[in-house]
Amino acid sequence: MSRRLRPTLRLRLTLLNGVLLIGAGAILVLLAWLLVRDALRPTDELVPGTIVLLSDGRQMDAAEWQRQLVDAASGELLAKGLVALLAISVVGVAGAYAVAGRALRPLHQVTATAQRLGEATLDQRIGYSGADDEVAELAKTFDAMLDRIASAFEAQKRFVANASHELRTPLAVMRTEIDVTLSDDDADTAEYRRMATVVRDASERANGLVDALLVLARSEAQAGRQLGRRTECDLAAGTANALSAMRREVERIGLRVQTSLESAPVVGDPGLLDRLAGNLIENAVRYNHLHGRLWVRTGTDGDRSWLVVGNTGFEVDQADVPGLFEPFRRGGRERTGARGSGLGLSIVRAVCAAHGGTVRVVAQPGGGLEVTVTLPSSDAPAVPGTVSAAG
Repeated sequence: MSRRLRPTLRLRLTLLNGVLLIGAGAILVLLAWLLVRDALRPTDELVPGTIVLLSDGRQMDAAEWQRQLVDAASGELLAKGLVALLAISVVGVAGAYAVAGRALRPLHQVTATAQRLGEATLDQRIGYSGADDEVAELAKTFDAMLDRIASAFEAQKRFVANASHELRTPLAVMRTEIDVTLSDDDADTAEYRRMATVVRDASERANGLVDALLVLARSEAQAGRQLGRRTECDLAAGTANALSAMRREVERIGLRVQTSLESAPVVGDPGLLDRLAGNLIENAVRYNHLHGRLWVRTGTDGDRSWLVVGNTGFEVDQADVPGLFEPFRRGGRERTGARGSGLGLSIVRAVCAAHGGTVRVVAQPGGGLEVTVTLPSSDAPAVPGTVSAAG
């Protein structure tokens, strides 16, 4: 009972319509009553004391006859007007209640759909097909929101599955090596050393993946919010350190490196910015080919600082470029079990967003990519970061 009597929007709209309808009807009845009383004045121009002869033979004073006539007419008008007002009010209120219920039906559908939503019912939609009004706009907005939630939920499930797979692989390698070595009664010191080396490498891979996941989570948590740590630093210095760390790998595959590291001052989290430069350099080296090229440039342009990292390598379709920023993906394909953790560009995108910057990827003709990162070089308020791709 209390739920039915709560002040719902439908009830309030009905009451408002009823008050307006009854008020307007009451005013009309009152005006009609006043007009009748003012119009029925047939003896106002007669001499006082005039006697009128009625059809039944009675004689009455004209003023008294007029008073009785006005009272009878106004009384009848008032009675019939009130009855008509009551009937119109009942019909109007009932009609307003029905119309309001029909107009608000999509809102009930929104509520019912929201109450039914769960992991197994994210495919449900309102599918409103009524008039193109505000309610239709709300229903379409709700359906679009559900589409985004379903996409995010699927991406999250895919991310968790891929992360689990990536972590399971080194763990499985370690367990297999340990079981095989322990089951060999003839295993010597050299065999145990080989097993220890394999276990160490697998543990380093698992540790690297966990570190990458933590950096990604930290960066995404700070995206769109104030950074917890803001320090003046230089993208050129972080880039030089990243190049130095990859020097042996660069020499091993014979890459030709072209650098132009001009000062690129930025304000942000030094750890995240160093990871951004490191991931770009590592990807440019890891996905290059023998005797390929690697070019790195940094600089500043007004209130923006930029970092450009380009490389030769395998050819990437333009349609696959946006997929490179998805976790555990390479060229738009799942990359679990491949080289690296598959989180490099995902971290780059998250770090850029956290610092109010942008990242742009250009697919190079003949193979390779050129990634341009642009960040604010001052303490100006950061704007949400973006990702774009061009071929």
